Amino acid sequence: MQKGLPYVAPGQKIGLLGGSFDPPHEGHVHITLEALKRFDLDAVWWLISPGNPLKERGPATLARRMTAAGEMMQHPRVKISDFEAHAGTRYTAKTIAALQTARPRAQFVWLMGADNLAQFHQWRDWQDIMARVPVGVLARPGDRLEACTAPAARIMRAARISAGASQLLAAGQTPRWCFINLAMVDASSSEIRATGVWCAT
Repeated sequence: MQKGLPYVAPGQKIGLLGGSFDPPHEGHVHITLEALKRFDLDAVWWLISPGNPLKERGPATLARRMTAAGEMMQHPRVKISDFEAHAGTRYTAKTIAALQTARPRAQFVWLMGADNLAQFHQWRDWQDIMARVPVGVLARPGDRLEACTAPAARIMRAARISAGASQLLAAGQTPRWCFINLAMVDASSSEIRATGVWCAT
């Protein structure tokens, strides 16, 4: 587990997987490992957010989610960070801007599941996110068609690179995004919470 901002060597390609991770699950792990390979990343940082502005119900405590994430994702090239809480940012665009200020020589790539691409146009300053960093999208079950026809995907159609060029994603000029189809692990945090196994304490 890493408090605050993980170390990064100059020029490293760092994938950023943000979210509430309430709770973290095998789907997060699968996306992370595939992103390392498909986008030729040096590392991935899990950015555990204090809360999701698009969700009405608050998550479990940050400390609990950080601990659970560290137990779930054990890989030498994956770091668990509560940077957003330290930086005082609530929205992704502000978090990325703060990271770029703190580590100006890193090459950041924003990572998301296809379900997030489907609602990406609802995110605050989403076009600023696209202007700042390349975006790697990894498909989850049932979300592919909806994601690829969503407003953000249509607006940024000309900035999309092919899956065959995915390893070049981090090196290109922004806006730049890539959509990868995967045989995904069909798991979600909401489904896990519904079982009652994970409680918000």
